[in-house]
Amino acid sequence: MAHDAPEEQIRVVVAKVESMGLRAHPIPGAERTAIGITGNSGPLNPAEFETLPGVRAAIPVTRPYKLVGREVRPEGSVVRVAGVEIGGPAFPVIAGPCAVESERMMIDTARALRSAGADLLRGGAYKPRSSPYAFQGLGEEGLRILARVRAETGLPVVTEALDVESFPRVEEVADMVQIGARNMQNSGLLRRAGRSTRPVLLKRGMSATLEELLMAAEYILSEGNHQVVLCERGVRTFSDHSRNTMDLNVVPAVQSLSHLPIIVDPSHGTGRRDRVAPLARAALAVGASGLIVEVHPDPERALSDGPQSLRFEQFEALMRELRAMAPTLGRTVSAPVQQQARK
Repeated sequence: MAHDAPEEQIRVVVAKVESMGLRAHPIPGAERTAIGITGNSGPLNPAEFETLPGVRAAIPVTRPYKLVGREVRPEGSVVRVAGVEIGGPAFPVIAGPCAVESERMMIDTARALRSAGADLLRGGAYKPRSSPYAFQGLGEEGLRILARVRAETGLPVVTEALDVESFPRVEEVADMVQIGARNMQNSGLLRRAGRSTRPVLLKRGMSATLEELLMAAEYILSEGNHQVVLCERGVRTFSDHSRNTMDLNVVPAVQSLSHLPIIVDPSHGTGRRDRVAPLARAALAVGASGLIVEVHPDPERALSDGPQSLRFEQFEALMRELRAMAPTLGRTVSAPVQQQARK
């Protein structure tokens, strides 16, 4: 649409699309509103729309993903999670343990993270594990703990939904719902996330291509939820010196094809505590939209992912390093709460 197209002209175009038995997806942008069209089995005639008032151009989408591509939205999207912006000049950091283990542990961790400058708290109430005998999470009690910790510390919560059945319970608590790597191509779960009003963090599958990741995001957007953040968390290769291979190449590749922000998970990407900070710094340097990092008060006793979890002092040091780097790249990293309080 033209940058000054009024709401009435947008409604006329939407009605035209729907009269053809297709689905219209208005996507507001900083400079204009785009309207994506889905449901067509073949190319549409641009002339059907170019003569409608307020239409600036009808652009055929040449890729299999329509709504996540820059053909529909040339400028990058900014996703807002309880006041935290992902996709803008800020470099937000999501941090916390792999799993919620107890209320005391989560409160202590959240306080330490907040004082170091973390923006959001991660923690799994439901945990997908390779072994059926491994710790599977506290479930609903874990969600109740996360809700109490948010009330106590003020940190917004990011937590994972494993299936359609548990999604409503997760949705009630989470400020951002995570779809994990194992579920990246779970179309039913993706569609349910697309009907949610919560922002979604979509992790790349362990062997997923770039196009498969974007097509997974397309499932969510096609249901109406445009608040999607992608996450690179490492892929499986022949390398045996780390848990996964951190594919930082995918960050600029995604940014050239899609308007969705992409963050990086160096904890799963390396599987080793000593490599998390170097890859986190690299993620900032390569232009990622943020980080998600695992932090635990006692990694040796963690019920899951202890070897890749940072200790509190290591996370604090990482945040100092990121704050030192960020200005040279035109980015900002949140200051510790104590410094914010003194200003």
